[in-house]
Amino acid sequence: MPRRSRNPFRIMCLLLMLSGCRQQMADQPRYKPLAESTFFADHRSARPLPTGVVARGFLNEDEHLFTGRVNGELATTFPFEITADVLQRGRERYDIFCTPCHDHVGTGNGMAVRRGFRRGPPSFHLDRLREAPVGHFYDVISNGFGAMNDYAAQIRPRDRWAIVAYVRALQLSQNVNTQDLPLADRQELERLPR
Repeated sequence: MPRRSRNPFRIMCLLLMLSGCRQQMADQPRYKPLAESTFFADHRSARPLPTGVVARGFLNEDEHLFTGRVNGELATTFPFEITADVLQRGRERYDIFCTPCHDHVGTGNGMAVRRGFRRGPPSFHLDRLREAPVGHFYDVISNGFGAMNDYAAQIRPRDRWAIVAYVRALQLSQNVNTQDLPLADRQELERLPR
């Protein structure tokens, strides 16, 4: 089989074609974050986000769950079923975030208040708060009220609802009418020393 001779013309054409494959993107300027740019009229290299952009996983379409409102009004119901596990989670979160000011039973006499912080948190056992819709408590946790800061960044929405459920349980525990208890529970209470 005869051996082909190398044609210098073919090699030269191949080299020219390969050199033409370089992308022009490699030649564009690079900017450090927030560096000045001469390309854009506002001289910013970092472009502002378009209006309405939502980060992946942060589209909060459920108004009830994420705002504590239904059709713009404070919610009177919970957005999910309240179980013993939810109440336990609410108690854990309440003990972490709420007891410093509200104390363990919700009277508003927490350690921060006893140590000189401005007396601000009302008792959860006032009639106006016992009758307040659950959306009110969610809104206060999310947006703050009076001396209370908002906790939207520290407490996830489902945990805020769990805290609200636990606050409702505290309200019930401190204001229960013994006549509403089952007979066995009433008899157990009567046996307790006073």
